[in-house]
Amino acid sequence: PRSYGSKNPGATNVLRSGNKLAAVATLLLDAVKGWLPMALVQWQGSAYGLGDGALAAVGLAAFLGHLYPVFFGFKGGKGVATAAGVLFGVHWLLGLACMGTWALVAYVSRYSSLSALVCAMVAPLYYVLGDRGLWYVDRAVLLMLVLMGALLIYRHKENISKLLHGKESKLGAKAKS
Repeated sequence: PRSYGSKNPGATNVLRSGNKLAAVATLLLDAVKGWLPMALVQWQGSAYGLGDGALAAVGLAAFLGHLYPVFFGFKGGKGVATAAGVLFGVHWLLGLACMGTWALVAYVSRYSSLSALVCAMVAPLYYVLGDRGLWYVDRAVLLMLVLMGALLIYRHKENISKLLHGKESKLGAKAKS
């Protein structure tokens, strides 16, 4: 994926190669990269006195590790699938709400980037709206969601420009050589 299309190692660019199975595998593995550390902290965190602050730090670390991987010269993906994994790690309903939003925006617009941008903005809002009904809002987790959203938007700056100029690739479009 680093040799064609946007040169991004993410699932959307892999999908542009025409290999749907590879795109799904990329999406799932990147999501697991965000979810697994969160699940481990929730599973064993109380035994070590770790609370929501630790959960937020681990989620942000997993996300930043995807954006700026040491093994690829700090040049990583945009973090959408990893962020989705982190959202599922915070609470499965938060992840589901954001993925539903992504799917709806993608279905209507056919732009993966626009879907990711909308989710980056609504994830903190969904988290706050779920307070006391589905979970208790923790400031550290909310800050993590806001930071992840801001970084996702920043990483999509080229996509934003392309969207504004009508040059963004739609979902399912083949990569240009």
